[in-house]
Amino acid sequence: SIYLYPYWFFSCLCYHSHSMHITSSFARPKPCHLLRESYWEDGRVKKRTLANLSALPQPVIDLLRRALRNELPAADPETAPVRVRASRQHGAASAVLALARRLDLERLLYHKPCPARSRALAMIVCRLLEPGSLSRVERELGSAGRTTLAALLDMRDTSADDLHGTLDWLAERQPQIERNLARRHLKADQLALYAISSSNVERSGYALAERDYRPNRPQIVQSLLCTSDGCPISVQNLADPGTLSSQMARLRERFGLQRLALVGDHDVLVRTGIGEDLTSVGCDWIIPMHSETIRKLADRQSIPSDLLQTGGFASLTAPDMPGERMVVRYSPLKAAECRRQRDELLEATESAVRVLAAAYAAGEFDRDEFNRRLGGLRPCQADEHFRWTFDERTGAFRAERNLESIAAEWRLDGLCGIRTSLSREELGDEGVIATYKELARDQQSPQSLQATASEVRSGFLWTERRERGHAFLCMLAAYLEWHLRRRWAPLLVAAEGSVGPTERGASGTEPTRRTPDEVLPVYSLRELLGNLGTLTAVELEYAQVPGYTVPALSELTPLQRRAFALLEAEPHPAPSWSGPRESGI
Repeated sequence: SIYLYPYWFFSCLCYHSHSMHITSSFARPKPCHLLRESYWEDGRVKKRTLANLSALPQPVIDLLRRALRNELPAADPETAPVRVRASRQHGAASAVLALARRLDLERLLYHKPCPARSRALAMIVCRLLEPGSLSRVERELGSAGRTTLAALLDMRDTSADDLHGTLDWLAERQPQIERNLARRHLKADQLALYAISSSNVERSGYALAERDYRPNRPQIVQSLLCTSDGCPISVQNLADPGTLSSQMARLRERFGLQRLALVGDHDVLVRTGIGEDLTSVGCDWIIPMHSETIRKLADRQSIPSDLLQTGGFASLTAPDMPGERMVVRYSPLKAAECRRQRDELLEATESAVRVLAAAYAAGEFDRDEFNRRLGGLRPCQADEHFRWTFDERTGAFRAERNLESIAAEWRLDGLCGIRTSLSREELGDEGVIATYKELARDQQSPQSLQATASEVRSGFLWTERRERGHAFLCMLAAYLEWHLRRRWAPLLVAAEGSVGPTERGASGTEPTRRTPDEVLPVYSLRELLGNLGTLTAVELEYAQVPGYTVPALSELTPLQRRAFALLEAEPHPAPSWSGPRESGI
């Protein structure tokens, strides 16, 4: 068979129609059709075979024969020889699937092909393309899908029962897959991170929900084991958050880890009393500093003055926090933004209060109503930076700024900090900040544990094993996203994980990243996947061969070509998702 883009193919036929022809032989058991070319060489006519067309349907061969004779009718909007029958998004699905196969994700799921493995891979890719419920995945893998993913994986009309069964299959395979991931990415002497996330449950009947943190509302509490640079390895449900240290000890034994650090928010330490328990099992922690801790450091003048002038990092210790290291970071840009937002908030508060005070002075409502309206305004504004007073003799109201409070907060603008029990030799100052920011960004990802819980809690998976399978599916999608971000780092904005500075485009508004031979815009990961989605696969139908379609791809843009080059892959050929199952031209 021959696999050529139809437009290019027919243009070649028209240009070389004087020397190209089709020869047919019916002497064999099956007819043989060859595309031949006649050419001059040394004053003699010679012939050579260009392609074997025997695998093509007879109507297509007849169409090619007519094209060689220039017998195709002229293009007309009403009776055009080529019509676009259907189109689907192709680029994003092809890119994500190409990376999954380059990472050998299929073999990681199971060592040999099977329907469950194909469905699991399809669900992982669907979660990256557009996170959603299993019903949305069912639609995507059916005839109503918007992408070519089902055709690329040779899947047709997958049912919801099949998808639920795949979650059970993933839950059974989870221990083995996690061991393989740890074998790939974790070394015994490498620092591993252990992140915790929780989310409220809005309905009853969720098997993995617990009431340890909030007795009035069940919560899903899950943990994520990952490498020091954020690559997900394992996910599990914490049935009892109070025994966190024992669970971390079992995790170290399971994967043979020598260095393990907990990464969480300040409330995690307060609620679980981690400090002494983790030290007893040889584990460390990385948590953000509370604003009160930063305020105390500023009051003690422990923060270096040169840090507040130039920005950067500083490592501090405090006598009331033995065995801990505090890494403080100051950003002048963040400080300027905080002060701008505070000034706008103060001005908005003053304006709203002046309107209320004028209405009160005009007698539109009494003092009780004024206090009620002022109380309704204050939770949304910066009331801690104002002093409200009433003149008891005249009843007049007066509001003035609390300059002391404003100055105290002004000193903290642009400051943030991380507390850790790791020494500087184990993890440098910049590494501490980068590690926490990496996991904080992952929590904002559609594949995060919080997003996983928020979707599962409103769904109906019915069994505990299926709920665990869904959480593991989301972790595998996060694993694929982690690799995707590293491959596409030159095309992603800095907030999305890219490295290096960006430059402004010609308009002054669009950030760009310069490549050796062209200037390309930078995107968030979601925007880049959307841009790749504009690479579409179409099915062309020829009027001379009704009922037979030929798949074709639209032309790649420079950005799409660069994205596939960073993945070291090429777009998949246009698949056929409707009509005959034979391969097209």
